Amino acid sequence: MVRGGVSWRQLPADFPPWSTVYDQFRKWETARVTERIVELLREQLRVEAGRDPQPSAGIIDSRSVKGADTVGADSRGYDAGKKINGRKRFIVTDTCGLLVTAWVLAASWQDRDGAKGALIAATFAAPSMRYVFADQGFAGRLVDWCAQALRTRPHIVRPPAGQRGFHVHARRWVVERTLAWLAGHRRLARDYERTTNIAEAMIRWAAINQMLRRLRGGSPADLSVTPCWRGSITEPFSSWCVPVDDPVRRGVSVLHLGRGSR
Repeated sequence: MVRGGVSWRQLPADFPPWSTVYDQFRKWETARVTERIVELLREQLRVEAGRDPQPSAGIIDSRSVKGADTVGADSRGYDAGKKINGRKRFIVTDTCGLLVTAWVLAASWQDRDGAKGALIAATFAAPSMRYVFADQGFAGRLVDWCAQALRTRPHIVRPPAGQRGFHVHARRWVVERTLAWLAGHRRLARDYERTTNIAEAMIRWAAINQMLRRLRGGSPADLSVTPCWRGSITEPFSSWCVPVDDPVRRGVSVLHLGRGSR
């Protein structure tokens, strides 16, 4: 569905009723199953690349996308710079371009303000992250806030003086490439989701598809093979879930409040 862009009601005939599939989808998101899958796949890919399983540095970027009619007024806004009415997606990746976290807000949020929620979520997802690379849109008071609140050292990647036209910037191109790959999924061509939580879930599913392709050497994911993440396929579903009283989950849940237009 994420890759082809079909709606819930247009699922293939060999699927259960769309309402049953959607209900299971919501249960997985409530249990944060996709966040766990993203984490395990990221660790697997980093180990195969000769890296430490946990990243010490991340890269943040944002992209505004048009919102469909299904996006409510409480979570959409107008990005005056890009002239886009919809939502703004923040993603944090590691230096390999693998997703750490996704954060969706109304498009009217400034980068330096909306990035706070994304960086807090990234700190929960990857506690070892101590350095963050960002473009000059994130400069200013956000740098001081990161140092004080998260004990993270932001590095603002600025273009050379007098630069004209397109140039590849060190570190920055990695997250921009990931955004381009994610945009290749038709469901993400614009924002169709009613809530920001589901919009973030769709980004994670697209990232899962992308990481599975990388594990397969660029080939489409083969669901008949043994899963590449840790653990046995016979593990109970509860082992993939985060307890309701988990302190990290409570912290991230609080951040989801007040994400409307500004």
